[in-house]
Amino acid sequence: MKNGSFWTLQSLKNFYIATLLAWLVWILFLDNNNMRIVMSNRMKMKELEKEKSILLTKIRQVKKERNEVFGNPKMLEKWAREKFMMRKPNEEVYVIVDENNQPVESKKDE
Repeated sequence: MKNGSFWTLQSLKNFYIATLLAWLVWILFLDNNNMRIVMSNRMKMKELEKEKSILLTKIRQVKKERNEVFGNPKMLEKWAREKFMMRKPNEEVYVIVDENNQPVESKKDE
């Protein structure tokens, strides 16, 4: 009887090990959400989070600029001349910038 139960336990162990290996192969390579897809989705998510932070920074900058410009008519004219190179007939517009490509006059305001 001992020999029969030994082979039964051994065969059960082999069955469970084989089932576990088959399950791992299925999950890692054959499933719709396999490891390759999961890793590519994580990389894509990191890229999108970086892009989101960049866009949020730009949004804050534009909101700040909008609040500065639309509150003052002189600033509105200055902004239009600098950003869109709007000018009066027979007039030249020069924008002096620093090494960070920021207008020099905006540093005085800050």
